[in-house]
Amino acid sequence: MKVVIIGGVAAGTKTAAKLLREDRSHQVQIITKSKDISYAGCGLPYYVGHVIEHREQLIVNTPQSFTDLTGVSVTTQTEAVAIDREKKVVMAVDAVTGERKEYPYDKAVIAVGARPFIPPVEGVALKNVFTMRTPEDAVALREAVDSGSIKRAVIVGGGFIGLEVAENLVSQGIRVTVIDMAEHILPGFDSEMQEYVENHLAEQGIMSFTNTKLEGVEGTESVEKVLTNRRPIKADAVILAIGIRPNTEFIRDSGLDLMPNGTIRVSQSMQTNDPDIYAVGDCACVTDAVTGEPLWSPMGSSANIEGRIAARHIAGKPVAYGGAVGTGICKLPNLHVGRTGLTEVAARERGYDVVSALTAVNDKAHYYPGAGTMFIKLIADRATRRLLGAQVLGTDKVDTVLDIAVTGLYGHATVDQLADMDLAYAPPFSTAIHPFDHAINVLLNKMEGALQSFTPAEYREGNAEGYEIVDTSQNPSIEGAEYVDLTEVNGVLPGWNPDAKMLLVCTKGRRAYLLQNRLQFYGYTNTKVLEGGTAFNGADLQ
Repeated sequence: MKVVIIGGVAAGTKTAAKLLREDRSHQVQIITKSKDISYAGCGLPYYVGHVIEHREQLIVNTPQSFTDLTGVSVTTQTEAVAIDREKKVVMAVDAVTGERKEYPYDKAVIAVGARPFIPPVEGVALKNVFTMRTPEDAVALREAVDSGSIKRAVIVGGGFIGLEVAENLVSQGIRVTVIDMAEHILPGFDSEMQEYVENHLAEQGIMSFTNTKLEGVEGTESVEKVLTNRRPIKADAVILAIGIRPNTEFIRDSGLDLMPNGTIRVSQSMQTNDPDIYAVGDCACVTDAVTGEPLWSPMGSSANIEGRIAARHIAGKPVAYGGAVGTGICKLPNLHVGRTGLTEVAARERGYDVVSALTAVNDKAHYYPGAGTMFIKLIADRATRRLLGAQVLGTDKVDTVLDIAVTGLYGHATVDQLADMDLAYAPPFSTAIHPFDHAINVLLNKMEGALQSFTPAEYREGNAEGYEIVDTSQNPSIEGAEYVDLTEVNGVLPGWNPDAKMLLVCTKGRRAYLLQNRLQFYGYTNTKVLEGGTAFNGADLQ
């Protein structure tokens, strides 16, 4: 069987290699417009910051080494321009000679990926305007940084790529400003998590200007100023990280089903509406494993999984991809952030009866050196008790907590099923009750009425108006707040009526919950705990 794979990098090379491992009788041909067939695109920001020192470390395989390793034929610098589905031929053009070529196939796999979006504004062709998609992009930015010509940089786009570049530029002594036209940076997170990260980045020297649209770049030959709808910003460099667009223009007239954003609609076997043509990676639209809706998941992890699924199906294996859940994780200066599944906002938009809880918890035994605080937000459906999503912030173990949540999402697990799991514990690694289990227990307490609380979002929206703040911390820090020592509460509180509105706040929420439990026993009916405590919300509460 002749199999032509259009595109390399993650999805294309994974499909090719897996297919020949399944059956070496296939004739597998990769054609790609790039000179590099396989590179670590997710590692590019770390090359800029000298975390990865040598360009060669980013090149997973050269065309020749990939052929030697797998037996796949590779043709680089050759761009597919059309697919004749009737004749079953991929038509391509040699980017060097201009020669037109034809590649007949029995099965074809489209793995053309996506390209950075370049906004149609003046000045984007100036020197020191960069994107971050290929090794050449990373090399160009690093050379400019190393030359000393860049002192101030503006990153357009507050997603994972933009923020990873920001971290690595700051590590090289560059002053960085991030602008984003959305209300907050970090799409895929709820607003209270986004605000926490924005404040954290400001403390690390990275300013975020949101609701800010790029309107142009000024300079004589190189970047000197960035124009926005709010104010001009002086800069020596601009990094465009606004998002990506699928490279599917060449098949728009082919009759293949495309989504409104240009991605290719595929089945669980990664087949298009033509059973002899598959699509994988950043150009494919898969299924959301939580909702069953179409989902674009342009991640390197998803690309590799999709490549394996397509290869096994071509080889005759009965496989079905369960879909993606939108998992992502990002390293920032002194903070890791991750999310999976639905946000609270997205869940409400889809009609779920949403309940959420934000828990502040230690990431390992509190007495063990290096222990830190982790914030875990879990979202569930109150009616079915099913877990819908998770967002995690912390300095360690964020991926571990996130991956447990992912497992629950794929299993359509309820919060009850996820409670009390026998997860790995030793003081250097975790807490006796694992951070994820701890967060599940808090959510269960809330769902069952044992915990009455305001989420940080509800507090910001003014839901606590009329409540008097009660500081229950071991070391009280909220200016002007009444202090109540939990250990001395063994009856009614002098001066407090049973129906008094009390907002109980401590450092992380635990002591506030314990006080609420006691007060409920003594007849107090209107207490609320502020989820996340001052560790998440700050001590400047009103």
